[in-house]
Amino acid sequence: MADLEAVEARLWQALDRHRPELVDGAIYGVPALVWPGATGHDYFAAVKRASRHVGLYLIIADRYPDDVAAASPTLQACRTGRATWSFRSLEDDLAAELEALLDRLLERYRAEHA
Repeated sequence: MADLEAVEARLWQALDRHRPELVDGAIYGVPALVWPGATGHDYFAAVKRASRHVGLYLIIADRYPDDVAAASPTLQACRTGRATWSFRSLEDDLAAELEALLDRLLERYRAEHA
């Protein structure tokens, strides 16, 4: 069985690198990171643990499909919806690639709020 607590912690570790610019928020009660002053669905990322996976919600990814298309097939295979990724595990290589995607998407998100 997957250690979903470890997966969730690893996702937050990847997102924590962006906390100097982002603040804690929530979307439908799900913990999220948002641009200061952002409201509604204008969040950067949200994380929610389910019974068999941990969901990462990146609404920004839907607006920048080229950034997602640059990801490996392995990371793209974790995408389960327009803005949703599901992880049962998160090995170092995949986590590093996810961090690179988050970096690219944060640049876009920052530019939207400049």
